[in-house]
Amino acid sequence: MAKIISTTEEFNAEISKPNTVVDFYADWCGPCKMFAPLFDQVSQEATDSNFIKVNVDELREVADKYEIKSIPTVVKFENGNEVKRNVGSLGKDALLDFAK
Repeated sequence: MAKIISTTEEFNAEISKPNTVVDFYADWCGPCKMFAPLFDQVSQEATDSNFIKVNVDELREVADKYEIKSIPTVVKFENGNEVKRNVGSLGKDALLDFAK
């Protein structure tokens, strides 16, 4: 299961690792709720990637820093640097490809 991040410091530590995939979401977001089980499933299968989740309402400063305007948004980081982004849900195969 993907780790839920609760502080900015924790977020910064996690994205500094190689190959980190972040799901930016909110509890009230219907599409986010539908995407969450798939994100968790892929996090179990793609063991070479680090999967984390960030609630944009709880970590507003992180969401603002990375200009998250719509959710769900999935962002991939390599050693602290954003390398790609997808706004909206992804299917399983697309998410697996995204995480590579």
